[in-house]
Amino acid sequence: MSTGREIRLVEEDDGWWSAIDRETGVASQGETREEALQNLDEAIEVTEEARADDNDAPEPDAPWFEDS
Repeated sequence: MSTGREIRLVEEDDGWWSAIDRETGVASQGETREEALQNLDEAIEVTEEARADDNDAPEPDAPWFEDS
């Protein structure tokens, strides 16, 4: 089953592989192509969870932030 993602795989000079998801900009690496892709899947999942949990910053609760 295809996810429709565009992924760039690069074999680095040291023999490791980098995997970059073009849509999200998330990247990962591994000793093999398969490991790089598995690590990329995990990195994307964690990134999507973090983005979904992203809340606005809380209002400051300190007297020096009060308007004069």
